[in-house]
Amino acid sequence: MFLYGIGSGILAPMNAVYMRDGIGLSKVEIASIFSISLLFNLAATIAIGLISDRMAKKKRLTVYAVPLCMAGLLLYMQADGYALALLGLVLASAPSGLIMGQLFAMARNHMMLHAASFFEMAQIWLRATLSVGFFTGLLAGANVYLFAGFRGVLWGNLLGYALLFLCLLLYKENEGKAAKNVSTGEPFSLVMLAALLLLCCADSLRGLYLPLVVVQLFERPQTMSYLWSVQAVFELLFMTLAGYWAARYGSKRIMILSSFFALVVYATYAFSPPMAVFFLVQPLYSFFVSVLYGVAMGYVQRMFHSRVGFGSSVYVSLTQTASLIGYLLPFLVPGYRPAIFAIPATLVLAALLIIGASAYWTRTKTRGHKVNAIEYKS
Repeated sequence: MFLYGIGSGILAPMNAVYMRDGIGLSKVEIASIFSISLLFNLAATIAIGLISDRMAKKKRLTVYAVPLCMAGLLLYMQADGYALALLGLVLASAPSGLIMGQLFAMARNHMMLHAASFFEMAQIWLRATLSVGFFTGLLAGANVYLFAGFRGVLWGNLLGYALLFLCLLLYKENEGKAAKNVSTGEPFSLVMLAALLLLCCADSLRGLYLPLVVVQLFERPQTMSYLWSVQAVFELLFMTLAGYWAARYGSKRIMILSSFFALVVYATYAFSPPMAVFFLVQPLYSFFVSVLYGVAMGYVQRMFHSRVGFGSSVYVSLTQTASLIGYLLPFLVPGYRPAIFAIPATLVLAALLIIGASAYWTRTKTRGHKVNAIEYKS
């Protein structure tokens, strides 16, 4: 998972720049390439999620998908226009969602079998490892670019996939099954999935606009690398705490608390604060991200606890849909003013209302069942 994170992080901040400066594509062409490739990614993730639980071994899916990503990257390197860039990126990115989904599914099965007493926490630590790998890749990509340019960044991404492929070949997937009472399920809730989608959209918009706003305010692009690094450090700490608190107090309560933190951060961004304030509020946002990509992931998987592969794919699809919305919104909002963070703040506020209403309805329903049971006994 660490290597997958590095491979993704190396290319992530440079992709759009490579298309603009390396290939010469326009803003519309770049946005359309990202959107089309993400739609293919979504389709592949959901389709494979539907069938993966019927397969005895999920490892085969990832072993077949990684070479496709590598072939797409090699094609992407040769792109000199829109058509070849689109084909290369679709081939490189379409299988990546199913890789992540099935990696988490395999990990969950493994941990339920070998670490049944704390497998939920182990899954959160695994997600933290992905985050650390991603931010390591960000820093590595920035340094590789200084002496090797775009070509070096692309080769670095390819190397990350090659190492991942080697790890998958060496990994022996578990054939046993965990005890049926190891994982307790959550009731399926389309309302909660919608709330999580809103939160993911807010985070996606922040990831898209914050670098642009910071550069516009302070004219120091390197500041974003430092902000991401601070986020990675606090994520490691908060992922563990968030997992513990969710187990003790309930996932919904921790989601509500972290969403309030995100609301404070977005409101702070909107008022164009000094650079130091951006760093001061970063731990609050790190806690929100830790809950969104740690606790929330486990919550969604428990909705489909009897179909681990599909549950993992549903969560990955939520984040992908949020990214797609983030790619399209720049055409609806002119400029990069700090006031733009009113949009993610509104999304978080809507999600808070939905989660709060869902928690209240669940609590009321539970009390109603208890009253009926007491009356029946009487």
